Amino acid sequence: MEHSSAEDSDISDSDIVEHKEKTYAQLRAGKLKAKHGENTFRCPFCPGKKKQDYNLKDLLQHATGIGAAPKRSAKVKATHLGLAMFLEKDIASSLEKPLQVVVYKPKTTKSDEEVFVWPWMGIVVNLQYELKGEEVFRESEERLRAQLSRFRPLQVTILGDDKDQTFCAIVKFAKDWSGLKDALAFEKHFRVEQYGKTDWIKINHRKDDLYGWFARSDDYTSSGPIGQHLRDNGDLRSVGDLEREGMQETDKRVAHYARQIGLTNYHMSELELRNNQIAMKLDRMMEEKDRLIEEHNEKIRRMQKDACRNSRKIIDENIRLYGELETRKKEIDKKREQLEKLAEKGNTNREKLEAAKEENAMENRLLSLATQKKNEEDEKLLRLIEKQKQEKEDALKKLYDLEMQLASKQKLELDIEQLKGNLEVMSHMRDESEDDTNLKKLGELRKKLEEKKDELEDIDSLNQTLIIKERRTNDELEEAKKELIIDLQKMSRVRSHIGVKRMGELDQKAFVAACKEKIADDVKLALLCSKWEDEIRQPEWHPFKVINVDGEAKEIVKEDDEKLQALKAELGEKAHDIVVKALLEINEYNPSGRYPLPELWNFNDDSKAPMGEASAYIVKQWRTNKKKKSYT
Repeated sequence: MEHSSAEDSDISDSDIVEHKEKTYAQLRAGKLKAKHGENTFRCPFCPGKKKQDYNLKDLLQHATGIGAAPKRSAKVKATHLGLAMFLEKDIASSLEKPLQVVVYKPKTTKSDEEVFVWPWMGIVVNLQYELKGEEVFRESEERLRAQLSRFRPLQVTILGDDKDQTFCAIVKFAKDWSGLKDALAFEKHFRVEQYGKTDWIKINHRKDDLYGWFARSDDYTSSGPIGQHLRDNGDLRSVGDLEREGMQETDKRVAHYARQIGLTNYHMSELELRNNQIAMKLDRMMEEKDRLIEEHNEKIRRMQKDACRNSRKIIDENIRLYGELETRKKEIDKKREQLEKLAEKGNTNREKLEAAKEENAMENRLLSLATQKKNEEDEKLLRLIEKQKQEKEDALKKLYDLEMQLASKQKLELDIEQLKGNLEVMSHMRDESEDDTNLKKLGELRKKLEEKKDELEDIDSLNQTLIIKERRTNDELEEAKKELIIDLQKMSRVRSHIGVKRMGELDQKAFVAACKEKIADDVKLALLCSKWEDEIRQPEWHPFKVINVDGEAKEIVKEDDEKLQALKAELGEKAHDIVVKALLEINEYNPSGRYPLPELWNFNDDSKAPMGEASAYIVKQWRTNKKKKSYT
């Protein structure tokens, strides 16, 4: 008991090696048991653990892990290290498989292989038919072939000499492995019946039936008709030769198909890449198309909003003026009635009454003129609305035409790319199988691709022609506009509603009229006009700022510009507005050159005159002058 208690007590780290050896000795002696079956093991030092059964590998891992654990006691580590030593040295070595003696089988050399005649041929001898003529020979060959039909011969050829009546036959089998099997079965049949080659060679062989065997090298090299026929129609081959040739052919085919597969995969990856590129290109084109449509729609919406705003403003102004006119007419009618009452009474001065009536009549005429002007403005507003409506319809039609043209071109480009991909696939398929259907489909695809390319070229050519035509038309319009401006400048002495206005030039007459409220000296006024014309043309002076109006950048005049503020303070608001108007015009028409440019102008509407309107005015003036000349 004392020994047991001492043994159960813990040990120091220096005694681990000694205790490990002691545990190993106890396991070898059988005092401690670790193996509990053929392939089942248990740890004798962990009886209370949940998992009891281990295989050898798991138990060795368990013992090694606990033996290396730093938090375990020295005794626990020593016992598990002893168990690991026992498992490695005794158990594992006893479970190793013993070396097995492998019998060496030398490879058969080519010289040791049995050689046959190839294509596979069999020999049949001891034919005792009385054969006369070619027809009889053919019938005998067919009869012999039918007799040997179970060996599936391809051809039977009878050899021999009509003089000595000795005949034999060469039986030809298929060239493949099934033919070899049939030839061996043919030879086995005659050998089992004791009618083989060895039986035929014997001196006392029987003469009553056929003998047959598989043709080999000795038959090939023999003299006589058999050897001659075999040499003329066959060659010597061994089974190993055919196997090697078959393997070489198989390797060639495998390499060929491997190359074809690699090439196919390469083409497929290229087609997939091209397909992805086409898809990305199409996505970008569709995004660009959507963006252009959205921008155009936004411009149309802004135009419509501005047109509605302007129309509403003009309509509201007309309603206000119409109300004022009606109120004024009522006041005049009331005053007229009062004057008539006073005239009836006769108590008023006749002269004052007549003057009042005349004044009343003048106001009536002015009101009539104002009403007429209002009606003209209403008609002008209606024409403006119709014009805006027509411009909107033209813009929408042009947008629709452009969208259709763009969609048609994009569809053509996509069809061409798809046809190119299909053509490459069909071309690759043609390399693998020469089929009439594939060739026909390939031809159709090529024809369709050429048609699509021609159609795309036609569209591009048409677009190019239209672009050139548009540029030429624009150039012609510019030339015609220059000629119109020259002619109208010659007619400037005549007061007309269509003429030429120099955009960006200071309106000297209006500027002088505005400045006369502050300055009366004509010389000073002339100097002021010259000064502000020079200021407007100075490129260093740019009193503008950019603002965002409905999502669109727009330049406006800076209200806090020092020069403009000084002008307003010195000469008044009217002079300031005239200079600002000239600045806006020169910034619109010639911001870089900063000098006035001539422009066709409708002075009645105070707006830019279209080419058609200016041309019609010139023609009208020419016809009028022509009539005057004819009358004189």
